[in-house]
Formats: sequence, structure tokens, C-alpha cells
Amino acid sequence: MFDLTGKTAIVTGATKGLGYATAHALAECGANIVVVSRSEDDCAKVSEEIKSKGVKSLAYACDITQKIMIDAMVEKTIKQFGFIDILVNNAGVAVTKPAEELTEDDWDFVLDTNLKGVFLTSQAVGKRMIKQNHGRIINIASMLGLVGDKNVLPYLCSKGGVVQLTKGLALEWAKYGIRVNGIAPGYVITPINEDVLNEEKVRKYLLNKTPMRRFGTAEEIAGAVVYLASDEASYITGTILTVDGGWTAQ
Repeated sequence: MFDLTGKTAIVTGATKGLGYATAHALAECGANIVVVSRSEDDCAKVSEEIKSKGVKSLAYACDITQKIMIDAMVEKTIKQFGFIDILVNNAGVAVTKPAEELTEDDWDFVLDTNLKGVFLTSQAVGKRMIKQNHGRIINIASMLGLVGDKNVLPYLCSKGGVVQLTKGLALEWAKYGIRVNGIAPGYVITPINEDVLNEEKVRKYLLNKTPMRRFGTAEEIAGAVVYLASDEASYITGTILTVDGGWTAQ
């Protein structure tokens, strides 16, 4: 089960946190990995780690808010591997401020990366998948795309948009053999947020609101990605899989 041998997967934001765990998990299942992030050095480092697992890997520095860079990344992937089987749209950012203090730049920064970037990357890769008549796209949304919270308004709107983008693309591209699904993680400890989540007051508040009384791990999210990327999920499309310790069940 979950055999991805010989498949080619693009993972954005693959050098840290959820993306890093996802890239490694897909590689462990046999997939060749295109490691994408803004940092050329970080991409190269992670790509070498991936190769040590016995699969092929391409490091590609790309700003997913720039269509010309995305198109070049897709062309390079096709040139090296011949096809794209899996796309994981993981790259994302957040700005934490009260709504009345948000600037236009804050808004654009989050929406351009979290929503526009996911659309542009999905569109560029989707065109190739349509020609192939198969593909799997997995968008990393958030439980905060399904429920509200304070002081993260652009993030809420961007992830809610990703949820609807996922459903819309799933309906449009099902006829081409392309499955489009999303994952809505709850609070997961990563190197980027561990300092905040480990603050006693914040930790206590969030854990008390999480039925399982613990944070998730990057590996648990990566496992959900592997499932949706595999043939075991062959009849699933347009679905948002919540991996949130029960938060949204309340």
C-alpha cells in the first residue's frame, strides 16, 4: 500500500516544517521529489537528503507568487522527469495582527502567497496533468479555513479560499483523471512556530480547545498527504481532510 515508486512529486515550501516532512515521506514511498522553496541553498540541502533515500530529486528555488518562475519550474521538472504525478501546494505565510492594524502590504503578502500562489502553481501543473490525463494535487489548507479565529484575518481568508479552490478544481478536472484534495491541519509544532506554541499561556489555551489535548506533528500531516497521493485514495476528490485533533468537530 501507498507505493509511489517512480512517481514525480513537486512539493512547495519543502525545506521546512510540513513541507519538509512531506517531501521525505513521499520519497520514502518511492517518489522522486522536486524540492521547491525560495532559498536555493535550502533546496539543495534538502534535495541531497532526499537522494540519500534512493530516489531522484531536483532542487528548484522559486517564488510561487511569480508566474514566470512557476512556469520555468514546471518546464524544468518536465525536462528532467518527463511528467508530473503529484503536486503538494504547501508553501504558506501568516501575519498576526488585529484587523484594524493590518496594512495593504500585509494583506497582499498573505493572499498572494497562500491563495494566488496555490492557484498559479495548480494551473501550471494542471495543464501538464491534463495532457497526461492523470494527476494528484494536494493543497495544504488549514482548519482556520473552516473556522474562525482572532488576529489572523488574511490567513483565514486565504485558507478559506484554498478550500474553495480545491473543490472548484476537483470538479473541473475530474474528467481529466486529476484528483484534487486538501488537508486542513490543526496546530502542528514546527521549527517556525515552536517558540510560540510552547509559551505556557498559549500552549494551555490551545490544548484546552483541542479534544485530543495535544498538538499534531509534521509527520502526521505528511501521512495524510501520502494517503491522498496514493492509489488507495483513487475515489477521493474535492475533499478537505481535517487532521486537527478534533478541533473542528466541536
